[in-house]
Amino acid sequence: MAMLGDIVQSVEMWLKLIRKPQPYIDPDLDPVLLVPGIAGSILKAVDHQNGNEERVWVRILEADSKFCSKLWSRFDPSTGKTVSLDPSTSITVPEERYGLYAIDVLDPDLIIGQETVYYFHDMIVEMIKWGFQEGKTLFGFGYDFRQSNRLQDTLDRLAAKLESVYKASGGKKINIISHSMGGLLVKCFMGLHSDVFEKYVKNWIAIAAPFRGAPGYIASTFLNGVSFVEGWEQNFFISKWSMHQLLIECPSIYELMACPYFHWEHMPLLEIWREKEGCNGIPQTILESYRPGESIDIFKESLSGNSIDYGGENIPLPFNLEILKWAKETHKVLSEAKVPSGVKFYNIYGINLETPHSVCYGSEEAPITDIRDLRFSEPTYVFVDGDGTVPVESAKADGLNAEARVGIPGEHRGILCEPHLYRILKHWLKAGNPDPFYNPINDYVILPTAFEMESLHEKGMQVTSLKEEWEIITEDQGNQDANKNSLVSSISVSQGPSKQSSRSEAHATVIVHPQNEGKQHVELNAISVSIDT
Repeated sequence: MAMLGDIVQSVEMWLKLIRKPQPYIDPDLDPVLLVPGIAGSILKAVDHQNGNEERVWVRILEADSKFCSKLWSRFDPSTGKTVSLDPSTSITVPEERYGLYAIDVLDPDLIIGQETVYYFHDMIVEMIKWGFQEGKTLFGFGYDFRQSNRLQDTLDRLAAKLESVYKASGGKKINIISHSMGGLLVKCFMGLHSDVFEKYVKNWIAIAAPFRGAPGYIASTFLNGVSFVEGWEQNFFISKWSMHQLLIECPSIYELMACPYFHWEHMPLLEIWREKEGCNGIPQTILESYRPGESIDIFKESLSGNSIDYGGENIPLPFNLEILKWAKETHKVLSEAKVPSGVKFYNIYGINLETPHSVCYGSEEAPITDIRDLRFSEPTYVFVDGDGTVPVESAKADGLNAEARVGIPGEHRGILCEPHLYRILKHWLKAGNPDPFYNPINDYVILPTAFEMESLHEKGMQVTSLKEEWEIITEDQGNQDANKNSLVSSISVSQGPSKQSSRSEAHATVIVHPQNEGKQHVELNAISVSIDT
């Protein structure tokens, strides 16, 4: 029996040796609250009779039928809320893992291709490596993205969330990191509840926020719908048509239209090649162009016959002018919002991708004869720089007092997985060992590696020599083979004698060595000579 006990004890000791190491936790970090964008939260339908819950966004199995039966909705102008057509259920957001579950992997049951439904997953994993801890310094805020960004129910939930995070972290102020439309939600809250915002928030970092809208993306969404999943997964997901019928009744989509108060450098247009009868009675093809405000009539006419069949009832779903009226008030709230004096704001936006800005239907050879046919036509786009969804011009125009605005290459949702983004966040959040030499604007580190200075003064002449070296460390190794030779540059400066100063000359040589494995060595050699007058 004693020997058996020794064996058990030995196995227990062995198990302790091979157990998974505990994650690193940094108790000094300030808490972070992650706020997703449109379609970035898991939504569940709760049955009023038995309390049963089922995930309706996102899911793969029976995705389209559950989406239509549980999420299709109508806007109530008396409350500003979009209400599901199914009166027997309510839509909720799960709160497990301190709100992170709802914004991590949007379909946790998906095994093959799960990365297609990642939202904040990679960022959560990365931040835990930095020392953040779920429920202590890392939290999430999911919400019903169908609703307006200024819906009071959502703002009340956000206020309660900020208070709970503040208390859970021991009274530390919060770093909010928002993505996409989440930036509009945070800005609405800041504008309408600035006192609460200032009380609980330390920093707000907005990523890929469509501060002035996403004109090309939203114009085609109103007329044709949108797919949130690309590739083969589309065959198992929600149809473009089904998504179209939901979004027509979503205030959040109307709030993403091109801002009517913004003076665009590049005006977004809706263009249509149309066939019209000329003065001589002969049909001719002309290109009509509509500015954002002028496009409303086109949306109205195109969607005038749009309807759905729900439970055997035909329900008209035209372009909703009541929602448009509500959205205009939201744009006003957004335009008037200011960052409280005790809060710092940072803006990160995506660059280097073709981004829809103006939308064109028909062609000179195949013009549009009936505006109602736009719903069944494929658009072409005029592109500008951006993240594929939000133009740079919109994302940069936050209208706020920003500590920094940084553009990084990345796709609208894919930017959340970018190592460049993580380096910036780690620097601004002061996570890990902060690097005082890191420059988030240019994304490189300059490390001084050597410094020598000597001075000699003799017989009215002073000679000073200086040698300094740096190491520039960057993740961008794409051009390291562009120049394999060292670059040498020289500069000379001289100053003639005067009554107040001596005659002096200085000469410097800078040598920039080729980049090697992300490192580039720079040398400075300088000498100055001055002669007393």
